[in-house]
Amino acid sequence: MTVTGRTAHGGPEEGAGSRPLPGPVEETEVLIVGGGPVGLALGLDLAWRGVRFVLVEAGDGRIGHPKVSTVGPRAMELFRRWGVADAIRGAGWPPGHTLDVAWVTAVGGHELHRLRFGTAAGRRPPAHTPEPEAICPQHWLVPLLTRRLGVRPDGPVRLGTRLTGFDRTPDGVRAALTDAAGARTTVRARYLVGCDGAASPVRKACGIVSPERHATRTLRNVLFRAPGLGALLGGRAALVHFVTEPGGLRYPLRAMDGRDLYRLTCPPGPAEALRVVRRALAVDVPVEILSDADWHLTHRVAARYRDGRVLLAGDAAHALSPSGGFGLATGIGDAADLGWKLAAELAGWAGPGLLDAYETERRPVALAGLEESHRNLRRTLDRKVAPALLEDSPRGEEARAELGRRIAASDPRREFDAPDAHFAHRYRSPLIAEAAPGDAEAGPEDAPRGPDGRDEPDWHRAAVPGGRAPHVWLAPGRSTLDLFGRAFTLLRPEAADAGEADGAARAFADRRVPLRVWSAPPGDEVRQRYGYPYVLVRPDGHVAWRGHRPPADPGALADLVRGAGPDTGGPPPEGGG
Repeated sequence: MTVTGRTAHGGPEEGAGSRPLPGPVEETEVLIVGGGPVGLALGLDLAWRGVRFVLVEAGDGRIGHPKVSTVGPRAMELFRRWGVADAIRGAGWPPGHTLDVAWVTAVGGHELHRLRFGTAAGRRPPAHTPEPEAICPQHWLVPLLTRRLGVRPDGPVRLGTRLTGFDRTPDGVRAALTDAAGARTTVRARYLVGCDGAASPVRKACGIVSPERHATRTLRNVLFRAPGLGALLGGRAALVHFVTEPGGLRYPLRAMDGRDLYRLTCPPGPAEALRVVRRALAVDVPVEILSDADWHLTHRVAARYRDGRVLLAGDAAHALSPSGGFGLATGIGDAADLGWKLAAELAGWAGPGLLDAYETERRPVALAGLEESHRNLRRTLDRKVAPALLEDSPRGEEARAELGRRIAASDPRREFDAPDAHFAHRYRSPLIAEAAPGDAEAGPEDAPRGPDGRDEPDWHRAAVPGGRAPHVWLAPGRSTLDLFGRAFTLLRPEAADAGEADGAARAFADRRVPLRVWSAPPGDEVRQRYGYPYVLVRPDGHVAWRGHRPPADPGALADLVRGAGPDTGGPPPEGGG
Protein backbone atom coordinates (compact mmCIF):
# COMPACT_ATOMS: atom_id res chain seq x y z
CA MET A 1 0.00 0.00 0.00
CA THR A 2 1.24 3.47 -0.80
CA VAL A 3 0.61 6.47 1.43
CA THR A 4 1.77 10.02 0.91
CA GLY A 5 1.26 13.39 2.50
CA ARG A 6 2.01 12.56 6.15
CA THR A 7 4.13 14.77 8.38
CA ALA A 8 5.82 13.57 11.55
CA HIS A 9 2.74 14.69 13.50
CA GLY A 10 0.21 13.12 11.18
CA GLY A 11 -0.92 16.32 9.46
CA PRO A 12 -1.04 16.87 5.70
CA GLU A 13 2.16 17.84 3.93
CA GLU A 14 2.17 21.00 1.93
CA GLY A 15 0.92 20.12 -1.51
CA ALA A 16 -0.33 16.70 -0.48
CA GLY A 17 -3.16 15.42 -2.60
CA SER A 18 -1.82 16.80 -5.88
CA ARG A 19 -0.73 13.37 -7.17
CA PRO A 20 -3.50 12.01 -9.42
CA LEU A 21 -5.11 8.75 -8.32
CA PRO A 22 -6.76 6.34 -10.76
CA GLY A 23 -10.36 5.91 -11.87
CA PRO A 24 -13.52 7.91 -11.32
CA VAL A 25 -13.68 10.08 -8.19
CA GLU A 26 -16.36 9.66 -5.53
CA GLU A 27 -16.91 11.60 -2.32
CA THR A 28 -18.05 10.49 1.12
CA GLU A 29 -17.60 11.58 4.71
CA VAL A 30 -15.97 8.47 6.19
CA LEU A 31 -14.15 5.60 4.49
CA ILE A 32 -14.09 2.41 6.59
CA VAL A 33 -11.46 -0.15 5.60
CA GLY A 34 -12.37 -3.65 6.75
CA GLY A 35 -15.71 -5.45 6.87
CA GLY A 36 -15.29 -7.51 10.03
CA PRO A 37 -17.56 -7.07 13.07
CA VAL A 38 -15.89 -3.81 14.18
CA GLY A 39 -15.92 -2.11 10.78
CA LEU A 40 -19.56 -3.14 10.33
CA ALA A 41 -20.42 -1.90 13.83
CA LEU A 42 -18.88 1.48 13.05
CA GLY A 43 -20.93 1.52 9.85
CA LEU A 44 -24.09 0.82 11.87
CA ASP A 45 -23.34 3.69 14.23
CA LEU A 46 -22.57 6.14 11.42
CA ALA A 47 -25.67 5.09 9.49
CA TRP A 48 -27.77 5.52 12.65
CA ARG A 49 -26.41 9.07 12.94
CA GLY A 50 -26.97 9.93 9.29
CA VAL A 51 -23.28 10.07 8.37
CA ARG A 52 -22.37 9.15 4.79
CA PHE A 53 -19.70 6.46 4.50
CA VAL A 54 -18.23 3.79 2.28
CA LEU A 55 -17.05 0.47 3.73
CA VAL A 56 -14.60 -1.61 1.69
CA GLU A 57 -13.84 -5.27 2.37
CA ALA A 58 -11.33 -7.30 0.37
CA GLY A 59 -13.21 -10.56 0.97
CA ASP A 60 -16.59 -11.70 -0.31
CA GLY A 61 -18.37 -11.34 3.05
CA ARG A 62 -18.39 -15.05 3.81
CA ILE A 63 -16.51 -16.49 6.80
CA GLY A 64 -15.11 -19.94 6.12
CA HIS A 65 -13.29 -20.36 9.43
CA PRO A 66 -15.21 -18.55 12.20
CA LYS A 67 -13.35 -17.34 15.27
CA VAL A 68 -15.52 -15.08 17.41
CA SER A 69 -18.65 -16.74 18.80
CA THR A 70 -19.75 -14.93 21.98
CA VAL A 71 -20.98 -11.34 21.80
CA GLY A 72 -20.54 -9.74 25.22
CA PRO A 73 -23.24 -7.86 27.12
CA ARG A 74 -21.97 -4.31 26.55
CA ALA A 75 -21.57 -5.03 22.84
CA MET A 76 -25.14 -6.38 22.84
CA GLU A 77 -26.35 -3.15 24.46
CA LEU A 78 -24.80 -1.25 21.56
CA PHE A 79 -26.29 -3.63 19.01
CA ARG A 80 -29.63 -2.99 20.75
CA ARG A 81 -29.16 0.74 20.06
CA TRP A 82 -28.46 0.02 16.39
CA GLY A 83 -31.52 -2.22 16.10
CA VAL A 84 -29.86 -5.59 15.53
CA ALA A 85 -29.73 -7.23 18.99
CA ASP A 86 -32.84 -9.35 18.38
CA ALA A 87 -31.51 -10.48 15.00
CA ILE A 88 -28.23 -11.53 16.64
CA ARG A 89 -30.09 -13.55 19.28
CA GLY A 90 -32.22 -15.13 16.56
CA ALA A 91 -29.34 -15.91 14.21
CA GLY A 92 -29.46 -19.63 14.89
CA TRP A 93 -28.11 -20.60 18.31
CA PRO A 94 -30.57 -23.08 19.91
CA PRO A 95 -32.04 -21.39 23.03
CA GLY A 96 -32.07 -24.69 24.89
CA HIS A 97 -28.41 -25.56 24.29
CA THR A 98 -26.25 -25.53 27.41
CA LEU A 99 -23.87 -22.63 28.00
CA ASP A 100 -21.77 -24.62 30.49
CA VAL A 101 -17.96 -24.75 30.44
CA ALA A 102 -16.38 -28.10 31.36
CA TRP A 103 -12.80 -29.26 31.89
CA VAL A 104 -12.39 -32.82 30.68
CA THR A 105 -9.68 -35.34 29.86
CA ALA A 106 -11.48 -35.71 26.51
CA VAL A 107 -14.97 -34.82 25.31
CA GLY A 108 -17.12 -37.65 26.62
CA GLY A 109 -14.31 -38.75 28.94
CA HIS A 110 -13.57 -37.92 32.57
CA GLU A 111 -14.96 -34.57 33.73
CA LEU A 112 -12.70 -32.55 36.02
CA HIS A 113 -14.76 -29.43 36.73
CA ARG A 114 -17.86 -27.70 35.35
CA LEU A 115 -19.17 -24.14 35.46
CA ARG A 116 -22.93 -24.15 35.08
CA PHE A 117 -24.49 -21.28 33.16
CA GLY A 118 -27.81 -22.78 32.15
CA THR A 119 -29.21 -22.01 28.71
CA ALA A 120 -30.02 -18.82 26.83
CA ALA A 121 -33.73 -19.54 27.34
CA GLY A 122 -33.54 -20.64 30.95
CA ARG A 123 -30.99 -18.42 32.68
CA ARG A 124 -32.18 -15.61 34.95
CA PRO A 125 -31.80 -12.16 33.34
CA PRO A 126 -29.04 -10.12 35.01
CA ALA A 127 -30.07 -6.98 36.87
CA HIS A 128 -27.34 -4.81 35.40
CA THR A 129 -28.17 -5.02 31.68
CA PRO A 130 -31.15 -5.44 29.36
CA GLU A 131 -28.94 -7.42 26.96
CA PRO A 132 -27.03 -10.43 28.31
CA GLU A 133 -24.36 -11.96 26.12
CA ALA A 134 -25.39 -13.87 23.01
CA ILE A 135 -23.88 -16.73 21.05
CA CYS A 136 -23.49 -15.66 17.43
CA PRO A 137 -20.36 -17.02 15.73
CA GLN A 138 -18.59 -14.90 13.19
CA HIS A 139 -19.93 -16.82 10.18
CA TRP A 140 -23.43 -15.73 11.26
CA LEU A 141 -22.60 -12.29 12.65
CA VAL A 142 -20.69 -10.82 9.71
CA PRO A 143 -23.27 -11.69 7.01
CA LEU A 144 -26.07 -10.49 9.30
CA LEU A 145 -24.47 -7.07 9.85
CA THR A 146 -23.47 -6.82 6.19
CA ARG A 147 -27.07 -7.43 5.08
CA ARG A 148 -28.30 -4.83 7.56
CA LEU A 149 -26.04 -2.15 6.05
CA GLY A 150 -26.52 -3.27 2.46
CA VAL A 151 -24.05 -4.21 -0.27
CA ARG A 152 -23.46 -1.98 -3.27
CA PRO A 153 -25.57 -0.91 -5.15
CA ASP A 154 -28.12 -1.29 -2.34
CA GLY A 155 -25.86 0.02 0.42
CA PRO A 156 -22.45 1.42 1.37
CA VAL A 157 -20.61 -1.93 1.68
CA ARG A 158 -18.30 -2.87 -1.19
CA LEU A 159 -17.16 -6.48 -1.09
CA GLY A 160 -14.17 -7.74 -3.04
CA THR A 161 -12.67 -4.25 -2.89
CA ARG A 162 -9.16 -3.44 -1.67
CA LEU A 163 -7.58 -0.21 -0.49
CA THR A 164 -4.39 0.04 -2.55
CA GLY A 165 -3.14 3.40 -1.31
CA PHE A 166 -4.14 6.77 0.10
CA ASP A 167 -2.81 10.26 0.49
CA ARG A 168 -3.68 13.31 2.54
CA THR A 169 -5.39 16.48 1.41
CA PRO A 170 -5.85 19.65 3.47
CA ASP A 171 -9.43 18.62 4.31
CA GLY A 172 -9.34 14.83 4.23
CA VAL A 173 -8.01 11.69 2.59
CA ARG A 174 -7.94 10.42 -0.99
CA ALA A 175 -7.99 6.65 -1.29
CA ALA A 176 -7.35 4.36 -4.24
CA LEU A 177 -9.66 1.33 -4.40
CA THR A 178 -9.54 -1.72 -6.68
CA ASP A 179 -12.43 -4.17 -6.95
CA ALA A 180 -12.39 -7.87 -7.81
CA ALA A 181 -12.71 -7.14 -11.53
CA GLY A 182 -9.69 -4.82 -11.44
CA ALA A 183 -11.74 -1.63 -11.77
CA ARG A 184 -10.14 1.27 -9.93
CA THR A 185 -11.87 4.11 -8.10
CA THR A 186 -10.71 7.11 -6.11
CA VAL A 187 -12.71 8.01 -3.00
CA ARG A 188 -12.31 11.36 -1.30
CA ALA A 189 -13.30 11.19 2.37
CA ARG A 190 -13.08 13.53 5.32
CA TYR A 191 -11.83 10.65 7.50
CA LEU A 192 -10.46 7.12 7.00
CA VAL A 193 -10.85 4.44 9.69
CA GLY A 194 -8.70 1.31 9.53
CA CYS A 195 -10.64 -1.69 10.82
CA ASP A 196 -8.44 -4.00 8.79
CA GLY A 197 -7.25 -6.49 11.38
CA ALA A 198 -4.21 -7.22 13.48
CA ALA A 199 -1.85 -6.96 10.49
CA SER A 200 -3.51 -3.62 9.51
CA PRO A 201 -1.96 -2.25 6.31
CA VAL A 202 -3.53 1.11 7.25
CA ARG A 203 -1.69 1.19 10.58
CA LYS A 204 1.58 0.21 8.94
CA ALA A 205 1.14 2.80 6.18
CA CYS A 206 0.79 5.46 8.88
CA GLY A 207 3.99 4.32 10.56
CA ILE A 208 2.21 3.50 13.83
CA VAL A 209 3.97 0.80 15.82
CA SER A 210 2.11 -1.86 17.78
CA PRO A 211 4.69 -3.37 20.13
CA GLU A 212 4.44 -6.90 21.45
CA ARG A 213 3.53 -6.97 25.16
CA HIS A 214 3.72 -10.73 25.68
CA ALA A 215 5.27 -13.50 23.63
CA THR A 216 3.40 -14.47 20.48
CA ARG A 217 2.13 -18.05 20.36
CA THR A 218 1.29 -20.08 17.28
CA LEU A 219 -1.86 -22.18 17.60
CA ARG A 220 -3.97 -24.35 15.35
CA ASN A 221 -7.72 -24.22 14.80
CA VAL A 222 -9.55 -27.22 13.36
CA LEU A 223 -13.15 -26.68 12.30
CA PHE A 224 -15.14 -29.88 11.97
CA ARG A 225 -18.60 -31.42 11.92
CA ALA A 226 -19.50 -34.23 14.30
CA PRO A 227 -23.14 -35.20 13.71
CA GLY A 228 -24.71 -36.80 16.75
CA LEU A 229 -22.02 -35.72 19.22
CA GLY A 230 -24.38 -33.51 21.25
CA ALA A 231 -27.06 -36.19 21.47
CA LEU A 232 -24.49 -38.78 22.52
CA LEU A 233 -23.15 -36.51 25.26
CA GLY A 234 -26.57 -35.59 26.63
CA GLY A 235 -26.11 -33.94 30.03
CA ARG A 236 -22.33 -34.00 29.57
CA ALA A 237 -22.54 -31.51 26.67
CA ALA A 238 -21.09 -28.01 27.06
CA LEU A 239 -20.61 -24.80 25.15
CA VAL A 240 -16.87 -25.14 25.75
CA HIS A 241 -14.93 -28.26 26.70
CA PHE A 242 -11.39 -27.57 27.90
CA VAL A 243 -9.56 -30.73 26.87
CA THR A 244 -6.85 -31.24 29.47
CA GLU A 245 -4.32 -34.07 29.27
CA PRO A 246 -0.65 -34.66 30.07
CA GLY A 247 0.41 -34.58 26.42
CA GLY A 248 -0.02 -30.81 26.15
CA LEU A 249 -3.58 -30.65 24.83
CA ARG A 250 -5.21 -28.17 27.20
CA TYR A 251 -7.21 -25.94 24.89
CA PRO A 252 -10.90 -25.42 24.16
CA LEU A 253 -13.18 -27.44 21.95
CA ARG A 254 -16.13 -25.13 21.36
CA ALA A 255 -19.61 -25.76 20.01
CA MET A 256 -20.02 -23.30 17.14
CA ASP A 257 -23.67 -23.63 16.12
CA GLY A 258 -25.26 -25.70 18.89
CA ARG A 259 -25.82 -28.57 16.48
CA ASP A 260 -22.90 -30.36 14.84
CA LEU A 261 -20.25 -27.71 14.11
CA TYR A 262 -17.24 -27.53 16.44
CA ARG A 263 -13.84 -25.85 16.62
CA LEU A 264 -10.81 -27.28 18.38
CA THR A 265 -7.87 -25.07 19.33
CA CYS A 266 -4.62 -26.95 19.87
CA PRO A 267 -0.84 -26.62 19.47
CA PRO A 268 0.46 -26.72 15.88
CA GLY A 269 2.07 -29.86 14.60
CA PRO A 270 2.38 -32.33 11.74
CA ALA A 271 -0.42 -34.65 12.90
CA GLU A 272 -3.40 -34.88 10.56
CA ALA A 273 -6.40 -32.84 11.65
CA LEU A 274 -8.63 -35.91 11.91
CA ARG A 275 -6.17 -37.60 14.22
CA VAL A 276 -5.96 -34.50 16.44
CA VAL A 277 -9.77 -34.29 16.70
CA ARG A 278 -10.07 -38.02 17.47
CA ARG A 279 -7.56 -37.56 20.27
CA ALA A 280 -9.80 -34.88 21.82
CA LEU A 281 -12.93 -37.11 21.65
CA ALA A 282 -13.56 -40.10 23.90
CA VAL A 283 -16.68 -41.11 21.95
CA ASP A 284 -16.98 -42.58 18.48
CA VAL A 285 -18.91 -40.26 16.15
CA PRO A 286 -18.54 -39.35 12.48
CA VAL A 287 -16.10 -36.47 11.97
CA GLU A 288 -15.77 -34.29 8.87
CA ILE A 289 -12.84 -31.85 8.78
CA LEU A 290 -13.90 -28.53 7.23
CA SER A 291 -10.78 -26.42 7.69
CA ASP A 292 -7.42 -26.54 9.44
CA ALA A 293 -5.35 -23.39 9.93
CA ASP A 294 -2.50 -22.11 12.08
CA TRP A 295 -2.81 -18.65 13.59
CA HIS A 296 -0.80 -16.31 15.77
CA LEU A 297 -2.01 -15.33 19.22
CA THR A 298 -0.58 -11.85 19.75
CA HIS A 299 -0.78 -9.29 22.53
CA ARG A 300 -0.37 -5.83 21.02
CA VAL A 301 -1.81 -2.32 21.44
CA ALA A 302 -0.98 0.39 18.92
CA ALA A 303 1.12 3.27 20.21
CA ARG A 304 -1.37 5.70 18.68
CA TYR A 305 -4.97 5.39 17.50
CA ARG A 306 -4.89 8.48 15.30
CA ASP A 307 -2.69 9.87 12.54
CA GLY A 308 -4.33 13.10 11.45
CA ARG A 309 -7.54 12.16 9.64
CA VAL A 310 -6.74 8.44 9.75
CA LEU A 311 -7.91 6.45 12.78
CA LEU A 312 -7.68 2.84 13.93
CA ALA A 313 -10.29 0.60 15.54
CA GLY A 314 -10.67 -3.05 16.50
CA ASP A 315 -7.79 -5.45 15.93
CA ALA A 316 -5.97 -2.78 13.91
CA ALA A 317 -5.61 -0.91 17.21
CA HIS A 318 -5.31 -3.84 19.61
CA ALA A 319 -4.82 -7.62 19.37
CA LEU A 320 -5.85 -9.50 22.52
CA SER A 321 -5.81 -13.14 23.53
CA PRO A 322 -9.26 -14.67 22.96
CA SER A 323 -9.25 -15.95 26.57
CA GLY A 324 -12.26 -14.14 28.01
CA GLY A 325 -13.66 -12.86 24.74
CA PHE A 326 -12.61 -9.24 25.30
CA GLY A 327 -11.30 -8.56 21.79
CA LEU A 328 -14.67 -8.21 20.07
CA ALA A 329 -16.14 -6.36 23.04
CA THR A 330 -13.28 -3.85 22.99
CA GLY A 331 -13.61 -3.36 19.24
CA ILE A 332 -17.37 -2.74 19.36
CA GLY A 333 -16.72 -0.24 22.15
CA ASP A 334 -14.21 1.51 19.86
CA ALA A 335 -16.91 1.83 17.20
CA ALA A 336 -19.42 3.35 19.63
CA ASP A 337 -16.89 5.85 21.00
CA LEU A 338 -15.55 6.86 17.60
CA GLY A 339 -18.90 7.04 15.81
CA TRP A 340 -20.41 9.93 17.78
CA LYS A 341 -17.14 11.84 17.77
CA LEU A 342 -16.84 11.60 13.97
CA ALA A 343 -20.47 12.68 13.63
CA ALA A 344 -19.75 15.70 15.82
CA GLU A 345 -16.70 16.64 13.75
CA LEU A 346 -18.70 16.40 10.54
CA ALA A 347 -21.62 18.35 12.00
CA GLY A 348 -19.29 21.18 13.03
CA TRP A 349 -19.88 21.24 16.79
CA ALA A 350 -16.80 19.31 17.95
CA GLY A 351 -14.10 21.17 19.83
CA PRO A 352 -10.40 20.82 18.99
CA GLY A 353 -9.89 18.01 21.50
CA LEU A 354 -12.88 15.78 20.81
CA LEU A 355 -11.35 13.38 18.32
CA ASP A 356 -8.05 13.15 20.23
CA ALA A 357 -10.07 11.91 23.23
CA TYR A 358 -10.90 8.74 21.27
CA GLU A 359 -7.42 7.39 21.95
CA THR A 360 -7.34 8.85 25.47
CA GLU A 361 -10.51 6.96 26.36
CA ARG A 362 -10.22 3.71 24.43
CA ARG A 363 -6.53 2.81 24.59
CA PRO A 364 -6.55 2.21 28.39
CA VAL A 365 -9.53 -0.13 27.91
CA ALA A 366 -7.53 -2.17 25.40
CA LEU A 367 -4.49 -2.29 27.69
CA ALA A 368 -6.60 -3.50 30.62
CA GLY A 369 -8.33 -6.09 28.46
CA LEU A 370 -5.02 -7.33 27.11
CA GLU A 371 -3.63 -7.97 30.58
CA GLU A 372 -6.83 -9.61 31.85
CA SER A 373 -7.04 -11.93 28.83
CA HIS A 374 -3.35 -12.79 29.21
CA ARG A 375 -3.96 -13.73 32.86
CA ASN A 376 -6.77 -16.01 31.70
CA LEU A 377 -4.45 -17.62 29.16
CA ARG A 378 -1.68 -18.15 31.70
CA ARG A 379 -4.16 -19.70 34.14
CA THR A 380 -4.71 -22.44 31.56
CA LEU A 381 -1.13 -22.82 30.33
CA ASP A 382 0.48 -22.84 33.79
CA ARG A 383 -1.82 -25.51 35.20
CA LYS A 384 0.25 -28.58 36.06
CA VAL A 385 -1.16 -31.89 34.85
CA ALA A 386 -0.12 -35.16 36.52
CA PRO A 387 1.11 -37.96 34.21
CA ALA A 388 -1.42 -40.33 35.80
CA LEU A 389 -4.42 -38.17 34.80
CA LEU A 390 -5.65 -40.56 32.10
CA GLU A 391 -5.12 -43.76 34.05
CA ASP A 392 -8.18 -45.87 34.95
CA SER A 393 -6.77 -46.58 38.38
CA PRO A 394 -6.95 -45.21 41.94
CA ARG A 395 -3.87 -43.13 41.14
CA GLY A 396 -5.59 -41.67 38.07
CA GLU A 397 -8.80 -41.03 40.02
CA GLU A 398 -6.87 -39.11 42.67
CA ALA A 399 -4.97 -37.12 39.99
CA ARG A 400 -8.27 -36.08 38.39
CA ALA A 401 -9.82 -35.14 41.73
CA GLU A 402 -6.78 -33.06 42.66
CA LEU A 403 -6.74 -31.25 39.33
CA GLY A 404 -10.46 -30.56 39.65
CA ARG A 405 -9.87 -28.99 43.05
CA ARG A 406 -7.07 -26.83 41.68
CA ILE A 407 -9.19 -25.70 38.73
CA ALA A 408 -12.03 -24.75 41.09
CA ALA A 409 -9.63 -22.84 43.36
CA SER A 410 -8.16 -20.83 40.44
CA ASP A 411 -11.34 -18.75 39.95
CA PRO A 412 -12.04 -20.01 36.42
CA ARG A 413 -15.42 -18.23 36.33
CA ARG A 414 -13.49 -14.98 35.96
CA GLU A 415 -12.80 -15.89 32.32
CA PHE A 416 -16.38 -16.72 31.37
CA ASP A 417 -18.51 -14.51 33.63
CA ALA A 418 -16.69 -11.19 33.91
CA PRO A 419 -19.16 -8.28 33.91
CA ASP A 420 -16.48 -5.98 35.33
CA ALA A 421 -14.42 -6.48 32.16
CA HIS A 422 -17.36 -5.27 30.06
CA PHE A 423 -18.83 -2.53 32.25
CA ALA A 424 -16.36 -1.29 34.87
CA HIS A 425 -14.02 0.76 32.68
CA ARG A 426 -14.23 4.44 33.43
CA TYR A 427 -13.04 7.04 30.95
CA ARG A 428 -10.68 9.66 32.33
CA SER A 429 -10.27 12.31 29.70
CA PRO A 430 -10.59 16.06 29.17
CA LEU A 431 -14.22 15.44 28.12
CA ILE A 432 -15.30 14.22 31.56
CA ALA A 433 -16.23 16.51 34.46
CA GLU A 434 -14.66 14.68 37.37
CA ALA A 435 -16.38 14.71 40.75
CA ALA A 436 -15.74 17.82 42.82
CA PRO A 437 -13.77 17.55 46.09
CA GLY A 438 -16.00 16.11 48.80
CA ASP A 439 -18.42 14.67 46.24
CA ALA A 440 -18.30 11.14 47.59
CA GLU A 441 -19.17 8.02 45.68
CA ALA A 442 -22.20 6.03 46.76
CA GLY A 443 -21.18 3.89 49.73
CA PRO A 444 -22.28 0.41 50.76
CA GLU A 445 -24.82 1.82 53.17
CA ASP A 446 -26.80 3.56 50.41
CA ALA A 447 -26.04 1.20 47.53
CA PRO A 448 -28.95 -0.62 45.88
CA ARG A 449 -29.04 -4.32 46.62
CA GLY A 450 -29.19 -7.09 44.05
CA PRO A 451 -31.88 -9.78 43.98
CA ASP A 452 -29.71 -11.95 46.24
CA GLY A 453 -29.36 -9.16 48.84
CA ARG A 454 -25.68 -8.53 48.14
CA ASP A 455 -24.14 -5.17 47.30
CA GLU A 456 -24.15 -4.48 43.57
CA PRO A 457 -20.91 -3.55 41.76
CA ASP A 458 -19.75 0.06 41.85
CA TRP A 459 -20.41 0.56 38.14
CA HIS A 460 -24.09 -0.37 38.58
CA ARG A 461 -24.85 1.36 41.86
CA ALA A 462 -24.37 4.97 40.71
CA ALA A 463 -23.84 7.25 37.74
CA VAL A 464 -20.06 7.69 37.88
CA PRO A 465 -18.31 10.33 35.73
CA GLY A 466 -16.69 8.51 32.82
CA GLY A 467 -18.57 5.29 33.52
CA ARG A 468 -21.38 3.72 31.52
CA ALA A 469 -24.73 5.09 32.72
CA PRO A 470 -26.56 2.38 34.70
CA HIS A 471 -29.44 0.36 33.32
CA VAL A 472 -32.85 0.74 34.94
CA TRP A 473 -36.10 -0.62 33.53
CA LEU A 474 -38.48 2.28 32.81
CA ALA A 475 -41.26 0.05 31.49
CA PRO A 476 -41.48 -3.49 30.12
CA GLY A 477 -38.89 -3.67 27.35
CA ARG A 478 -37.70 -0.07 27.84
CA SER A 479 -34.42 0.73 29.60
CA THR A 480 -32.72 3.96 30.59
CA LEU A 481 -30.11 2.92 28.01
CA ASP A 482 -32.76 3.49 25.33
CA LEU A 483 -32.77 7.20 26.25
CA PHE A 484 -29.19 7.68 25.11
CA GLY A 485 -27.45 7.86 21.75
CA ARG A 486 -28.81 10.57 19.46
CA ALA A 487 -27.70 13.47 21.64
CA PHE A 488 -26.40 14.40 25.06
CA THR A 489 -29.12 13.64 27.60
CA LEU A 490 -29.63 15.65 30.77
CA LEU A 491 -31.54 13.69 33.41
CA ARG A 492 -33.29 15.79 36.02
CA PRO A 493 -36.05 15.31 38.62
CA GLU A 494 -39.62 15.60 37.32
CA ALA A 495 -40.40 17.96 40.21
CA ALA A 496 -37.63 20.38 39.23
CA ASP A 497 -38.58 23.88 38.11
CA ALA A 498 -39.22 23.87 34.39
CA GLY A 499 -36.68 26.65 33.89
CA GLU A 500 -33.83 24.94 35.70
CA ALA A 501 -32.56 23.29 32.56
CA ASP A 502 -32.95 26.37 30.37
CA GLY A 503 -29.38 27.50 30.92
CA ALA A 504 -27.97 24.19 29.81
CA ALA A 505 -30.36 24.02 26.86
CA ARG A 506 -29.30 27.51 25.69
CA ALA A 507 -25.60 26.82 26.18
CA PHE A 508 -25.74 23.60 24.19
CA ALA A 509 -27.94 25.14 21.48
CA ASP A 510 -25.58 28.13 21.13
CA ARG A 511 -22.81 25.65 20.32
CA ARG A 512 -25.07 23.51 18.11
CA VAL A 513 -24.51 20.54 20.44
CA PRO A 514 -27.59 18.30 20.47
CA LEU A 515 -29.18 17.97 23.93
CA ARG A 516 -32.39 16.42 25.19
CA VAL A 517 -33.74 16.89 28.71
CA TRP A 518 -35.46 13.94 30.37
CA SER A 519 -37.36 14.21 33.64
CA ALA A 520 -37.22 11.24 35.98
CA PRO A 521 -40.54 10.49 37.74
CA PRO A 522 -40.61 11.21 41.50
CA GLY A 523 -39.54 8.31 43.69
CA ASP A 524 -38.36 6.52 40.61
CA GLU A 525 -35.64 3.89 40.73
CA VAL A 526 -33.62 6.03 38.34
CA ARG A 527 -32.99 8.57 41.10
CA GLN A 528 -31.99 5.85 43.54
CA ARG A 529 -29.79 4.06 41.05
CA TYR A 530 -28.08 7.13 39.59
CA GLY A 531 -27.50 8.70 43.00
CA TYR A 532 -27.70 12.31 41.77
CA PRO A 533 -30.69 14.32 40.63
CA TYR A 534 -28.85 15.82 37.66
CA VAL A 535 -26.80 13.63 35.33
CA LEU A 536 -25.47 14.45 31.86
CA VAL A 537 -25.00 11.38 29.64
CA ARG A 538 -23.03 11.47 26.39
CA PRO A 539 -24.24 10.06 23.06
CA ASP A 540 -22.21 6.88 23.71
CA GLY A 541 -24.03 6.27 27.00
CA HIS A 542 -21.18 7.30 29.32
CA VAL A 543 -21.68 9.81 32.12
CA ALA A 544 -20.11 13.20 31.37
CA TRP A 545 -21.17 15.08 34.52
CA ARG A 546 -23.39 14.77 37.59
CA GLY A 547 -24.52 17.18 40.26
CA HIS A 548 -26.95 17.89 43.06
CA ARG A 549 -28.03 21.05 41.24
CA PRO A 550 -28.09 22.18 37.61
CA PRO A 551 -24.63 23.11 36.24
CA ALA A 552 -23.48 26.47 37.61
CA ASP A 553 -21.72 27.32 34.34
CA PRO A 554 -23.56 25.46 31.58
CA GLY A 555 -21.43 27.08 28.87
CA ALA A 556 -18.22 25.77 30.40
CA LEU A 557 -19.79 22.34 30.75
CA ALA A 558 -20.96 22.31 27.12
CA ASP A 559 -17.45 23.26 25.99
CA LEU A 560 -15.85 20.63 28.18
CA VAL A 561 -17.95 17.71 26.92
CA ARG A 562 -17.59 18.67 23.25
CA GLY A 563 -13.80 18.81 23.47
CA ALA A 564 -13.37 22.57 23.75
CA GLY A 565 -12.48 22.77 27.43
CA PRO A 566 -9.33 24.39 28.82
CA ASP A 567 -7.40 21.08 28.66
CA THR A 568 -8.13 20.65 24.95
CA GLY A 569 -7.16 24.06 23.63
CA GLY A 570 -10.56 25.62 24.17
CA PRO A 571 -11.41 28.79 26.13
CA PRO A 572 -11.03 28.83 29.91
CA PRO A 573 -14.32 28.77 31.86
CA GLU A 574 -15.66 32.09 33.08
CA GLY A 575 -16.89 30.68 36.35
CA GLY A 576 -17.21 27.56 38.43
CA GLY A 577 -19.05 24.50 37.18
